Amino acid sequence: MRKYFLLFVAAAAAFAQTPLAFEVASVKPAAPLDPAAIAQGKMRIGMKVDGAILDIGSLSLRDLIRIAYEVKDYQISGPDWMAGMGGPRFNIQATLPEGATEKQVPQMLQGLLAERFKLAIHRDTKDHSVYALIVGKGGLKLKDAEPDPAAPETPPEPKKGETVMGQGANQVRMSGSMEGGKGMTVTSAATGKMQMSMVDGRMHMEAAKMNMTTFTEVLTRFVDRPVVDMTELKGNYRVALDLSMDDLKNAAKASGMAGAMGPGPGVEAGKAPADAASEPSGSSIFMSIQQMGLKLEARKAPLALIVIDHLEKSPTEN
Repeated sequence: MRKYFLLFVAAAAAFAQTPLAFEVASVKPAAPLDPAAIAQGKMRIGMKVDGAILDIGSLSLRDLIRIAYEVKDYQISGPDWMAGMGGPRFNIQATLPEGATEKQVPQMLQGLLAERFKLAIHRDTKDHSVYALIVGKGGLKLKDAEPDPAAPETPPEPKKGETVMGQGANQVRMSGSMEGGKGMTVTSAATGKMQMSMVDGRMHMEAAKMNMTTFTEVLTRFVDRPVVDMTELKGNYRVALDLSMDDLKNAAKASGMAGAMGPGPGVEAGKAPADAASEPSGSSIFMSIQQMGLKLEARKAPLALIVIDHLEKSPTEN
């Protein structure tokens, strides 16, 4: 009897350790990003889970790895060709197994990337230069964000002149123009309604809501090293930033939109953050942060990294 019981336990343990996988998955190359199609809302970009169907549009392998391993972009160390907007992008449609949830999609993406792109990684942790976001000595000066309005059952159709990017919870809607001082409105689940305008050669940006996780992700795009939240603040807040042209150039580099400038300030293509950055405490963005009762403090901190050992540019056939 004991023998059969042990066999049952071993079989159950083996079953429990079987990694989740999509029932079926189609991976196809996506067309290059087309600014005109994006502006007209005709290009599907981002990830959406609708019931048991996963739909991914026009994401790079770097994007897919970031989602699969639930890390920030600067935590990925990989080949140079993954950086910027010119690298390969893919459309993925997959069916989740019965009982699986959206929270388990990253785990299943890991298996899909290993199977179809032969992805092999190892994890590492190294001390690197960061900016610690902390509350200043004078105390916090941020105002709490207003509660979120009830979400509509179905997303509204784009209004005239409105650009829609992304899908599901990652959808972003843009209207207006930065030309002629008119200003632009960007609406997303992460920031609510965000107003942007050019004032005296600088961009003024006001977001209706941001938590500190989202705020550090935004700040990282404008400075020369990763920003790590050490405020211990848990709520959503109204934030305002004034950005100089240098700050905006850093953001362009970070997104890969500035030609061959690379994946971001302080991060060489496929490498970990640099350690030689200085603290430009007099810059527009640092001054804006100080006005909120916050501070960016240069420190050394351990960063967990996903190091790519092998990755194919093209997937195996469906």
